[in-house]
Amino acid sequence: MTNITEITDFDAPGLDVYARLTEGQLLNRHEPEKGLFIAESPRVIERALDAGYTPVSLLLEQKHVEGQAKEIIRRCGEIPVFTGEFSLLTKLTGFHLTRGALCAMRRKPLPAPREVCAGAKRIAVLEHVMNPTNVGAIFRSAAALGIDAALLTPACSNPLYRRAIRVSMGAVFQIPWTYLGQEESQEAVPESLPETDLALLKDLGFKTAAMALIERAVPIDDPALALEERLAIILGTEGDGLAASTISACDYIVRIPMSHGTDSLNVAAASAVAFWQLRRKG
Repeated sequence: MTNITEITDFDAPGLDVYARLTEGQLLNRHEPEKGLFIAESPRVIERALDAGYTPVSLLLEQKHVEGQAKEIIRRCGEIPVFTGEFSLLTKLTGFHLTRGALCAMRRKPLPAPREVCAGAKRIAVLEHVMNPTNVGAIFRSAAALGIDAALLTPACSNPLYRRAIRVSMGAVFQIPWTYLGQEESQEAVPESLPETDLALLKDLGFKTAAMALIERAVPIDDPALALEERLAIILGTEGDGLAASTISACDYIVRIPMSHGTDSLNVAAASAVAFWQLRRKG
């Protein structure tokens, strides 16, 4: 039988993952094989389970135990299930739970970039995108608009941070992804996409398209872009965009034409435009 416990003690050790551990502590940089993440909302939890992630415990609003979380509880097997009223769970976690459900799950070992890109025709490459909301939104657009995989530089926010997962609506479990080089745990990170990573993309057969608003960039509807067999769409950090060295090393520099004096789009919005326009045609 599943161990269902009504919360009476906020200090219970099983609640640490929801109430007291930071995202960095959940990531567990020193022992990544013990890393955890939090999936939020029944639909997102289901997508994580579908992707083969192992649940550790559940935190549920009481009314969902025999309601919308009933099937999730069945699928999770004999793990602890902590329950309480919505106001109590909000006080415990410090935020309003989306549809009253959280699930602590184990991280998987990250695959190699070559494995992630095997068979891919369109991939997203994120350079120093540090806002988890933007990372989540990019993944959601990638899943909806035909992107096959995503690669991230070490300084990017982790796609399995709770906010990124929630904003992506679980798309981080649907799009294969990994970090280029070492994951974000390394102490010093390069300021641009390293030449070795760009060389890897070219070795894998990708033409590289840097999204940048500069004069010599080609418009995003240039027919040559959509005809490329394999294309890596490279998006830069919030505010500054891509590093100059990254832009100069790419096969294409691509811009989204702006109107009304707008200087740029948020990186998440730009990703949606780019993914739709640069999908492979022909």
